[in-house]
Amino acid sequence: MTRFIDVPAMSRLVQEIGVAPFIGALADTIREDFIRWPDFDKSARVANHSDIGVIELMPVSNASRYAFKYVNGHPANTGRGLYTVMAFGVLADVETGYPVLLSELTLATALRTSATSLMAARALARPGARRMALIGNGAQSEFQALAFHCHLGIEEIAVYDIDARATDKLVRNLSAFPSLKIIRADSTAQAVRGADIVTTVTADKACATIITPDMIEPGMHLNAVGGDCPGKTELHADVLRGARVFVEYEPQTRIEGDIQQLPKDSPVVDLWRVLAGTATGRESAEQVTVFDSVGFALEDYATLRYVHEQAERRNLGVDVELVPRADDPKDLFRHTRSDASRAVIRRVA
Repeated sequence: MTRFIDVPAMSRLVQEIGVAPFIGALADTIREDFIRWPDFDKSARVANHSDIGVIELMPVSNASRYAFKYVNGHPANTGRGLYTVMAFGVLADVETGYPVLLSELTLATALRTSATSLMAARALARPGARRMALIGNGAQSEFQALAFHCHLGIEEIAVYDIDARATDKLVRNLSAFPSLKIIRADSTAQAVRGADIVTTVTADKACATIITPDMIEPGMHLNAVGGDCPGKTELHADVLRGARVFVEYEPQTRIEGDIQQLPKDSPVVDLWRVLAGTATGRESAEQVTVFDSVGFALEDYATLRYVHEQAERRNLGVDVELVPRADDPKDLFRHTRSDASRAVIRRVA
């Protein structure tokens, strides 16, 4: 049987663990797998682009487990009452190919993206960072805010979005965390002024310049999350040229990240090497660092691994017969007859 985690089950799992503890534990899990980077068979995601969005498959595996995520990116979806990003994923056993987990990943992707941002900032931001700017206040913004507040010591966040309703939503949701000071800015420039960390998580599929060189201050760490497909950027190219840039999987980031604006031989640093201790992260307190985050399949592998472990521990989700029972492995045709066993769904909790 395959464990199936739908949205209600994922929601219950997050509630039982707590949003902030979930993000923290997931950041640790992702870091564990990044340190084991050479153990994984990796490739850039397979993308099908249209004028209004993208649909992608993100595979990765090691000697014991295979994972993939189906994910889209359609910025106009909010006008249709749909999320910009929606996803689901599978975790399978490499020895048999059998799927052990089928899970929603829309909610989980927001959690893993903020966990990855946290993981990178722990390695790259200046110690003692207390003020962050959050540009783009959509579906992922609260997760980013809580990751940095609860686990990195950020006390004050200046927020800005061209859609004031998105900022209203963010402020309302974060009002449950009175220890975090939220400041509504009138512009991106105002929000980033004096920030130790700048997180950009905008959605438009466009070559945008959300952050320009005149906004940069010595020692800033930029967590560039929104530029994640060809033709979609957030940082001015000169911001990248003046910073030490870190990436997840360079062959993918060259195509999809902000560094798509730069020559193919422009210097970047693999984040996994910093985490493993084989490369230097920040070189000085004054240096500007950029995490050009596009999202990589290994982060989803770690998320599926964590969700599977926690769901089994808490008996959450349902077991589904996603693959036919092999009473006679050479007789698949029997499942076309009326006397064949029907698909079984056994609710765990």
